[in-house]
Amino acid sequence: MKILVSDPLSNVGIEIFQNTPGVEVDVKTDLSPSELEGIIGEYHGLSIRSKTKVTASLIAKAKNLKVVGRAGIGLDNVDIPAATNAGIAVMNTPFGNTITTAEHTIALLMALSRNIPRATATMKEGKWEKKNLKGREIFNKTLGLVGIGNIGSIVADRAMGLRMKVIACDPYQDDRIFETLGIELVSFDEILAKSDYISIHTPKNDETTHLFNKKTLSMMKKGAMLINCARGGIVHEDDLYEALKSNHLGGAALDVFETEPPGILNLMELDNFICSSHLGASTHEAQDNVARDVATQIVGYLLDGDAPNIVNPSNECT
Repeated sequence: MKILVSDPLSNVGIEIFQNTPGVEVDVKTDLSPSELEGIIGEYHGLSIRSKTKVTASLIAKAKNLKVVGRAGIGLDNVDIPAATNAGIAVMNTPFGNTITTAEHTIALLMALSRNIPRATATMKEGKWEKKNLKGREIFNKTLGLVGIGNIGSIVADRAMGLRMKVIACDPYQDDRIFETLGIELVSFDEILAKSDYISIHTPKNDETTHLFNKKTLSMMKKGAMLINCARGGIVHEDDLYEALKSNHLGGAALDVFETEPPGILNLMELDNFICSSHLGASTHEAQDNVARDVATQIVGYLLDGDAPNIVNPSNECT
């Protein structure tokens, strides 16, 4: 079986491929879309992250491909219906980077609340801006979570440890999970109206694209803060700019953007906006975890028919 690694992958995963009898692996992480289409027909398995676009055009040329594995959670770069129609299993690794992403959410929440990026920047300019950088406590504040899956539930746990009140909405979760976590189930509109902070933990799809727009941002509490470590495009960036510039919102932190890298955005002119370069899953531990998971899953599927974390179970190969 031949496997192609088309995006950077921790050596932990590469070594699993290399040490598995019956498996041959090629690591080619700088291929253009046309170059990838030119060779994909040779491979039975494809390991990706977020850079490689598994399009219908690519799938049409992948005559031997049986499985696509994403070292991470999001699969918006994979045409899942086209893969399903071609009998190709698509799998992700939903657990390897959950703690890391949840911790980054809390880090951004704290940095935003205490003006840490601005304090660092002004001090490096030789300034002492103590009076201008007064922050806010998060103790007893309400955190609204939009999505309470693997990452959102960890954020809830960490936030409650900081003595925040946590409320959440998620129409796809069983109501019992809210009882188990000890958090209040509310509607999306209640999240907007009641939360001092809102953190997004949903996939990007037709329902969630631009979920936070001019209308919904205007429904948030005046002075509230918004954090997104989920997927770019869930927040309408121009509308967020207006909400921040008008001081309706107290601040926002984005780790993900509609286009990545985003270049220079209007948002970056604002003192009440902070950002990071899609670092939610970027720790050594998380990258080893997802690499180990994706390699084990791809090998297990190709050699033994194991099918963990497959998102299209209706495909003909399962």
